[in-house]
Amino acid sequence: MIGTHRLLSEDVKSKKLGLLIIDEEHKFGVSVKDKLKTLKNNVDTLTLTATPIPRTLQFSLMAARDLSVIKTPPPNRQPVDTQLIGFNEETLRDAVSYELQRDGQVYFINNRIENLKDIAGLIQRLVPDARVITGHGQMEGKQLEQNVLDFMEGKYDVLVSTTIVESGVDVPNANTIFINDAQRFGMAD
Repeated sequence: MIGTHRLLSEDVKSKKLGLLIIDEEHKFGVSVKDKLKTLKNNVDTLTLTATPIPRTLQFSLMAARDLSVIKTPPPNRQPVDTQLIGFNEETLRDAVSYELQRDGQVYFINNRIENLKDIAGLIQRLVPDARVITGHGQMEGKQLEQNVLDFMEGKYDVLVSTTIVESGVDVPNANTIFINDAQRFGMAD
């Protein structure tokens, strides 16, 4: 059974649940994880996280849970270059232009729906050749899905969106991500 928090609904039943895999553990509260374990008695649980939460880390240090660490990156994995910079149009223009030159794509994450179109317009003005599209959770579902699919298929160079893309949108060609107003995000975000 694969699902979202919907799996915790009273009307969802499972017959032979044997393995529970929790991905991105930091997105689930303690009470939610405990309720997930009650779906079935004696369920083996595998918790995956890139940022272990203190409670889980403490359990593993006390040997109440086993801990495995994957230290070997996937083949051909390039190191991540993280830079903290103030909003700068020149840097934005140069980074988007660089990605266009190497046929790459760019995420621009801005968690305020009110100004997504303004930012998309700014990027379009700074890099006129860039194909820019937006996406957020208040869009009609089919339109949001189409916009994201179009970005994934390379029909657009820049996706300006809210954090809605953090769940399941993997675009190997998107090599650059801008997080606008990063101080407004939590550590897990």
